[in-house]
Amino acid sequence: MPNTMPLKPRMSEKSYGMSHVENTFTFDVPITANKVEVKHAIEAQFSVRVDDVRILRSKGKQARSIRIGGTRKMVSGKRPDIKKAYVKLAEGNSIPIFAKIDEETKKQEKMEEKIAKKADKEEQKTTAKTSKLPFRRKKKGEEE
Repeated sequence: MPNTMPLKPRMSEKSYGMSHVENTFTFDVPITANKVEVKHAIEAQFSVRVDDVRILRSKGKQARSIRIGGTRKMVSGKRPDIKKAYVKLAEGNSIPIFAKIDEETKKQEKMEEKIAKKADKEEQKTTAKTSKLPFRRKKKGEEE
């Protein structure tokens, strides 16, 4: 198998967390691939150094559905088998798979900060206006 094999990154919360905490990325690889081939393919395609590769093979589930037409009919099938590769990169190396998600979270944080600052300014304006009033009527039971 050549160094370039189809590597599909798995986009999930678990793989996102592992990429930030452990510097480990998850890929779907061909069923026939082994650890050495996956390591060489990732190093060639992404220009990074790989420390460790773990491979997991999960069997496809049985799937059933009902075909509705002139007559109802049960249809059964099987989802394809999947082989996942958990690739741990060397210290200082990274693959920009989740770069777009990181940018979106940074934008969201900036917007929240702007909204908080605006709310603080509005609050300061309202407190300043009430404190500048020369005369304020006292309500019943209120002391000076």
